[in-house]
Amino acid sequence: MWLFTLKIGVAAIAIAFSAWLAGRKPELAGFIIALPLASILALAFSHLEHRDASASITFAKSIMVGVPVSWLFFLPFFFAEKYEFGFWISFFGGILLLIGGFFIHSFLVRQI
Repeated sequence: MWLFTLKIGVAAIAIAFSAWLAGRKPELAGFIIALPLASILALAFSHLEHRDASASITFAKSIMVGVPVSWLFFLPFFFAEKYEFGFWISFFGGILLLIGGFFIHSFLVRQI
């Protein structure tokens, strides 16, 4: 139970700090969130908890494939000003693209 609580605490602090920093230095906050911080934490915690190198390697490969696919979420934001999308249209459009990205990810992970 202590490991679960530690994982929640570390993740919450990283997210809360980045959200706070976004109000002061949005470029730095974006860079911090763009780091594979969540992946690093999740891989380390998963391996500490399960002690399964093979599963950890598969997990890392899935993350590697998933990162570029997850960029689909941000695509509507790049076109928001040009096509006059508001935040919520961009946000939900990104969610819809991520749903399609899930199927791309599933296909690609089965190939590796």
